[in-house]
Amino acid sequence: MRSITLTLVLTTLLFSALAQAHDYLLGSLAIDHPWTRATAPGAPVGGGFMSISNTGEQPDRLIGATADFAGEVQIHESSMTDGMMRMQHLPEGVVVPAGGRLVLKPGSYHLMFIGLQRRLVEDERETVTLMFEHAGEVEVELTIEGPGEQGPHQEGDAMEMDHGDMSH
Repeated sequence: MRSITLTLVLTTLLFSALAQAHDYLLGSLAIDHPWTRATAPGAPVGGGFMSISNTGEQPDRLIGATADFAGEVQIHESSMTDGMMRMQHLPEGVVVPAGGRLVLKPGSYHLMFIGLQRRLVEDERETVTLMFEHAGEVEVELTIEGPGEQGPHQEGDAMEMDHGDMSH
């Protein structure tokens, strides 16, 4: 009887830890800690951020996303040009390099949620479906962080790949 109780407790702890991991796998792609920022009531847009690692030998491409809380989801790149922050829609998506990592974070590559249908509330979660050229689709849950949050992917470069012509 005691070993059954211990087994149940350990199984519950294991599933609880897995649920907290907040990582997703799709073929050779690993999506780590998808998140967004809380928005003010009536805000028309929001951003989505995460790290996508590719352990495969072939590059893949994030080509789109959908979310029931937004009218449209686009892939964007923010960059500093002549002292001005500029944002560019990347209709072709962005490459996740073979053996590399793509980081979507504030001030760099990110998902742009356009036409928000509801407010994004801190400490809640929202679901987004990511679409990749080769790996297909995966549903991920975004953690909604505080409005000024910079996220877990701030260390190091925005991407562990060349910023050159990878988005075209």
